[in-house]
Amino acid sequence: MNDLICKNLRVAFFDSGIGGLNLLAQCARQIPYANFTYFADNFNMPYGTLDSDELFYKADKIFEKIAAINPHAAVIACNTVTAVCAARLRAKYSFPIIGVEPAIKPAARSGGKCLVLATPATASSRSIATLLERFGNGITQVAACPNLAEYIEHNIFNINESEIIKMLPKYSPESVVLGCTHYSYITDIVKKFYNCEVFDGIYGTADRLCSVLAQKHVKSESLHPKIDFCGGDEGKNRAVFDLLFPR
Repeated sequence: MNDLICKNLRVAFFDSGIGGLNLLAQCARQIPYANFTYFADNFNMPYGTLDSDELFYKADKIFEKIAAINPHAAVIACNTVTAVCAARLRAKYSFPIIGVEPAIKPAARSGGKCLVLATPATASSRSIATLLERFGNGITQVAACPNLAEYIEHNIFNINESEIIKMLPKYSPESVVLGCTHYSYITDIVKKFYNCEVFDGIYGTADRLCSVLAQKHVKSESLHPKIDFCGGDEGKNRAVFDLLFPR
């Protein structure tokens, strides 16, 4: 990355709901001089149970809106859309598109049995199968959690730990990978339940965005990113983001 700081960067984010706000907050910390627009589709989530054609149709409708703002880059802040649709979206649109993927590679480096928590669509995707073939070391298990993202979306201000635990598969891993950005909100619950290290792909994705934009990390109390919200439940998304990124 070079030392040039562009203060007119336009970066679009897309997630089905509130999950991608965790990634947006991390990117805002690392590129605080950028202009971010968060596109969401809260009223049509969950995406994790849709078939590939319906998923692409919904994602492409959002990306048509993203293309209209002429972004320097767009971030798919949804593991499911990344796994199922990223290749088709990149083929259609000319701006760089960065996707979020489960952090299987760094988890594998830690050694031992690894459990990946994911939506059904992500769990059954060719994308995650490829990640497992490349980095899973033959001891990585993927578990589909059909209702977990939807529960988090609808109960974000009142998450019940016992309800979350009912949706977590019984397993004894030595590491856990969060395969959905919604799951970032329950990191502490997951860590406590499995009593092991938890890996989240949002950090690698934020680093990747910096690299694609050829921007260095800047930490300054005086720089505040401009955040706009477009589509879905904008009031809810803004309220959740303000909790993640107080200003």
